[in-house]
Amino acid sequence: MKRQDSGLLRLIAVFKLVKALTLIVVGIGALRLIHTNNAADTITRFAGKFSFNPGARYLDHFLAKIANLPPRDFRDLGIGSFVYAALFLTEGVGLWLAKRWAEWFTAIITGSLIPLEIFEIHRHPTVAKVIVLLLNIAIVAYLIVRIRRDSRA
Repeated sequence: MKRQDSGLLRLIAVFKLVKALTLIVVGIGALRLIHTNNAADTITRFAGKFSFNPGARYLDHFLAKIANLPPRDFRDLGIGSFVYAALFLTEGVGLWLAKRWAEWFTAIITGSLIPLEIFEIHRHPTVAKVIVLLLNIAIVAYLIVRIRRDSRA
C-alpha cells in the first residue's frame, strides 16, 4: 500500500472512530436519562456546563421534543446508538489496520446508509447533514475505486 493511500485510509478511519465515540456518548447520555424525572432539566444543566445558551432556539426546540418522551424512547435511543457505534468502531479499527475486509465492509455499510441520509435531508435539511452525506459519498467512491484498482493488480 502506498503511503498516500495509507494516509487517506487512516483519515477515513479517524472519521469513523469519531462518529463511534460521539454515538457512545449519546448512548450513555440517553441511558442515564431513563432514570431522571425531568430529562429537559437534566439536559439544560448539562448544556450550561458546556456554555450552551439555555435560551437558544435549537436547544429550546430540542428540549421541547424530549420533555415528554417516555423512558422506553431513551432506552431505544441508547441501544440504537451503541449498535451504530459498534459498526463505526468495526469500520474504523479495520480501516486503521488497512484490512481489505474493512474496505469492503465500510463501502457496503456506508453506501447502504446513503439513501437514508438523503431521505433525512429531504425531510429536515441542514448544512451538517449535507456535509456528512458528501463525505460519505466521497468515502464510498474512494473505497470502490481502491478496491477495483487493487483487484486488478
